[in-house]
Amino acid sequence: MISTEQGDINKSELRDQYFQNLDEGTKHLIEEDAKYFLHQALSTPVMNVLSRTSGAYIYDHAGNKYLDLHGNGVHNAGFSNPEVIEAVIKQLQDQLAFTPRRYTNIPAIELAKKLISITPQGLDRVLFCPGGSEAIEMAVALAKQVTGRWKTISFWDSYHGTGFQASSVGGEEHFSNGQGPMVPGAFHVEFPNYYRNPWGLTNEEEIDEHYLRQIKIILQRHPDIAAIIAEPISATPVVPSLNYWKKVRAICDEHGILLIFDEIIEGFGRTGKWFASEYFVTPDVLVLGKTLGGGLVPFAGIVTKEKYNVLQHRSIGHFTHEKNPLCSAAGLATINYLENHKLIDNSKSMGEYLVQELTKLKEIFPMIGNIAGKGLHLGVDLIRNVKTKERATKEAERIMYECMKHGVASKIIEGNILTMRPSLLIDKNDCDKIINALRIALEVVREKA
Repeated sequence: MISTEQGDINKSELRDQYFQNLDEGTKHLIEEDAKYFLHQALSTPVMNVLSRTSGAYIYDHAGNKYLDLHGNGVHNAGFSNPEVIEAVIKQLQDQLAFTPRRYTNIPAIELAKKLISITPQGLDRVLFCPGGSEAIEMAVALAKQVTGRWKTISFWDSYHGTGFQASSVGGEEHFSNGQGPMVPGAFHVEFPNYYRNPWGLTNEEEIDEHYLRQIKIILQRHPDIAAIIAEPISATPVVPSLNYWKKVRAICDEHGILLIFDEIIEGFGRTGKWFASEYFVTPDVLVLGKTLGGGLVPFAGIVTKEKYNVLQHRSIGHFTHEKNPLCSAAGLATINYLENHKLIDNSKSMGEYLVQELTKLKEIFPMIGNIAGKGLHLGVDLIRNVKTKERATKEAERIMYECMKHGVASKIIEGNILTMRPSLLIDKNDCDKIINALRIALEVVREKA
């Protein structure tokens, strides 16, 4: 059985039907792709072939246009953003696309300064790397080196990357089973979920105490924890209470534990603030990626506190592209674009509008069990039964493909949760397009029930 925890898989009856309806040219290219790439449940064989990505939209080989609600999290400022492209072209023309290790450059310095200015107060040191998995590795390595401990607490059903350390602190079986021994000392607890809490409780503080108890039990038996690693808002998304994160912060302070927030997805305006942690508490280490590369180049990094700048005798990064000027130029242009075009405010207002319209749909379609998220980081939990909250997995997959027919491309996570993470460029017309496509899809599924 292939896990659907991270997304819709490429082996299902509905995927086969979708493939059969594609034009012959697209089918040929998908078959060519499958011939040369290693097959993986969540990627190859692929579902379609793209010819162009622009703004909030993707375009397939046959000329169809889709409002993309996934984008792998890189498109906060839009795909193929012209200002980011211009910055990258200029950097290439300046003949400084790479800086060997032991040297620095102006774009890398300027990006570091900019990140320190927009991240929560007290985060004053930066380190870059090629991708999010490596950034997690750096954050955990920093915590272990600073504390002199080697154990961690993270959350089940979380994804932090595919390196051994990242997969170990990640909570998904899909990325660890069959790998043999993972990095030792990685303990896991449940992420707070108020809609699906296993005790059937409704009071948030009471629910929080049950989830916090899991952390406290581990600390009673393993007081030598170096770090607690989490997304402040999960990828699902599930939004913990402020009370929960305040108490986790207090636990970390009491026990000398570093709190690491993975905002590879949630960062750069996705949740209606620059960073999701601004809704809660300031971590000791903030992990960034995806949109940091502007949707053009892979780039990631960490931002941490001045007091942790104590490892001059060690190298926790040491990556070839640690201070890549091309990636830095893309990152700086992306941040400036988000800032100058007020896209963080747009994320908040468009997210509120989407939740308002989704709530209206929920009144019509009982299959919508719950709507969660902040800004343009939203999830629609689809259910078969209001009382049992049974996950509507088959229906969710069908809804995803029905929405594709109406020009909206999305992703299913945990088997039944329709995720909505569009570009922060979207307007009300785009939001209405999402709602209309979902309404039609829900009607189709209801008729076939």
